Amino acid sequence: MILIVAGVAGSGKSTIGNLVASQLRWRFTDGDSFHSEANVAKMRSGVALNDEDRAPWLRAVGDWMDAEIASGESAVLACSALKRAYRDELLSGRPEARMVFLEVPRDVLVQRLTSRPDHFFPRKLMESQLEILEQPAPDERVRTVFADGGPLQTAARIIATLRPLPGQPGTAGPAVPP
Repeated sequence: MILIVAGVAGSGKSTIGNLVASQLRWRFTDGDSFHSEANVAKMRSGVALNDEDRAPWLRAVGDWMDAEIASGESAVLACSALKRAYRDELLSGRPEARMVFLEVPRDVLVQRLTSRPDHFFPRKLMESQLEILEQPAPDERVRTVFADGGPLQTAARIIATLRPLPGQPGTAGPAVPP
């Protein structure tokens, strides 16, 4: 299984994804590592990526997922997946993949982004992410998890989503409340 922990910058994707991977004894990979140097430089300079910038990145992430699935190893991937088209691309044709989307209050996002000065993603780009964000729809294979508590609490919520719902294969379902 590939578990994608998605959300906007500052939502805790990497921190929580690492915790989930550690608790499940799965490998963790940060989707940021698949960005080209040009994309990282663009973001570092405060310029938001567009769909054209993200296309090769999404292909690289998908290729990594396919290799992990082929190896039979389970892994956790932190990946923004802000638009439905991105989520569809990552999940389509990959029944072994599941996605949780972290929902975080705006004030918490701001606080988190201002407290990580060494990261290449500046706080001012948060607004661009929120502008393009398409919240997961009920018909997507995505569960929304409220990440308003601590990382351990959120990781536990995510692990709980891995259990299938009655009558469902476990890849879809309602938001998981706090």
